Amino acid sequence: MGEWHGGTLAGFDLETTGTEPREARIVTAAVVEVEPDGTVVRRSLWLADPGVAIPEQATAIHGITTAQAAADGRPAAEVADEIATTLAGLWDRGIPVVAYNAAFDLTLLTAELHRHGLPPLADRSGTARTGTGPVVDPLTIDRAVDRYRRGKRTLEAACAEYGVVLSDAHDAGADALAAVGVARAIAARHPKVAALSPADLHVRQITWYARWAEDFQSYLRRQGTPDARIDPTWPLRPLTPAV
Repeated sequence: MGEWHGGTLAGFDLETTGTEPREARIVTAAVVEVEPDGTVVRRSLWLADPGVAIPEQATAIHGITTAQAAADGRPAAEVADEIATTLAGLWDRGIPVVAYNAAFDLTLLTAELHRHGLPPLADRSGTARTGTGPVVDPLTIDRAVDRYRRGKRTLEAACAEYGVVLSDAHDAGADALAAVGVARAIAARHPKVAALSPADLHVRQITWYARWAEDFQSYLRRQGTPDARIDPTWPLRPLTPAV
């Protein structure tokens, strides 16, 4: 296969009820297919009724209230099923899925599928699948290629660092599109990363994420949280966290 950024990339983003991926529910979602020149060739958007109240803190971020989701959203099971089918279809076509902080979005989607008794991502391919991917996580790559840069590593901060326009932060469609832009900007700045195939980049990110998790865990423990634990698995965390 050729360089991972040389063809179509599909941005993926979820806006949710909370920050714990095994417990939070999907509120909005987007999958945006983007050509190398930035042309959006397909955009899929979802609004779900999560079946639980959306906390005010979450509404303040993405703008969707409990009442709005209940009135206009589709059943959560249908939305999760369609998202998973869409992602599996992209991988079957050889299109990498770009998700900023992929371990959050993919773990949350997996938890939703499990919650509703739906087939997991790995069972949705037309051919035997041994895993999920290829996945491109600009956050994980950025931490690896610019390890000591100070400041935040949010999507907004990454867009500022790499000169990518983020039109409407925390809108799933805008965030998905921006994640693709950051991924391609990283490739332009770091030729060794750009030269990798999608499969090779996926494998590298598993190692990079584990190294970051180990470093961050050590930092937290030095700062006075001796039992801190950062899950080192990427892009899918286990649904039952290790003790």
